[in-house]
Amino acid sequence: MIYLDNSATTKPYKEVLDSFIKVSSEYFGNPSSLHEFGGKAERLLMQAREQIAQLLNVKNNEVYFTSGGTESNNLAIKGTALMYRKRGSHIITTGLEHASVRETADQLKELGYRISVIEPDSKGIVHAEDIENEITQETVLVSVMHVNNEIGSIQPINEIGEMLKKHARVIFHVDHVQGIGKVPLDLYQAHVDLCTISAHKFHGLKGNGVLYIRDGLRLSPLLSGGNQEWKMRSGTENVAGIVAMAKALRLTMNNMESHLSRLTSIKTYIMEEVGSIEGITVHTPENNSAPHIVNFSIKGFKAEVFVHALEERGIFISTTSACSSKKSAASSTLMAMGIPEKDAKSAVRVSLSYDNTKEEAETFIQEVKETVIRLREVMKS
Repeated sequence: MIYLDNSATTKPYKEVLDSFIKVSSEYFGNPSSLHEFGGKAERLLMQAREQIAQLLNVKNNEVYFTSGGTESNNLAIKGTALMYRKRGSHIITTGLEHASVRETADQLKELGYRISVIEPDSKGIVHAEDIENEITQETVLVSVMHVNNEIGSIQPINEIGEMLKKHARVIFHVDHVQGIGKVPLDLYQAHVDLCTISAHKFHGLKGNGVLYIRDGLRLSPLLSGGNQEWKMRSGTENVAGIVAMAKALRLTMNNMESHLSRLTSIKTYIMEEVGSIEGITVHTPENNSAPHIVNFSIKGFKAEVFVHALEERGIFISTTSACSSKKSAASSTLMAMGIPEKDAKSAVRVSLSYDNTKEEAETFIQEVKETVIRLREVMKS
């Protein structure tokens, strides 16, 4: 099997699974309990928070544990909108966002909030000046994805953050789910107020995530109850998953230091090779794109047909994002870039991890070439 759908989810590291099993088996107490058994779980929770804070280069009290990227994005956007509704009801986002941002904004629109959507250029990049042109006295939040989950384009987060310094009332949220462990982002330097990451995108377990909340910033919580996470996110903490997430983040950051150049070279190889095949158009930009995502269209083929044809050869890729891959609609990201609907519907995504090899990439390219020939022959008959 050659697994090339890492932007959908990654295979957990063995060390991560071992950590989860050990904590679940030996330290299963409730960290809110008064007894020593609960105290041990609480100390593990505190250690994991400290480790993640160090890896993100932020303060311990700025790390809030959630169930994953979708919850973190919802908490960031709805929590801001509800907390600052007396200040204003205008939110700015982009045409590149994940469904958990896009549909959250749509829900707020139904509640009376005004939503401005900034469209990207043909390379899948939004521009700070376009965002600034939409800012009014009513604007309370700007939400921009760091790395697009479909084509891998990297947004100018530092430039946007610098621009927003002139608009101190506007809160800046970044969805860093696809960038973490692949594309560095200094949250303080970029003046980010809120930042989302999700464990299963960096070889942790599903059901765990983090929302970075800048020290001093207040949000309206979505979940009320037991007052966990400083009353920001009630619910008994998933201590085993959180400890495993801290380990996964550390291992991924180590891999980024030692294997990023190799990953980038594999991605470049795939882009060049698929781009040379007749009838294939590469949508991932050569510059300002993440080292692990390649998106391309195959003229005349439906994306799902091509995905299943490769699956028969033991190669796993995807169409759009995993949250939208079972829908027949064309990619909203590609459509926002001006890609014709027919081409957008034939687009597929290859997404790498540090575990993938050049040999796997070579096999993938060979199978793509053979599959294109085979499918075209079937279409002619």
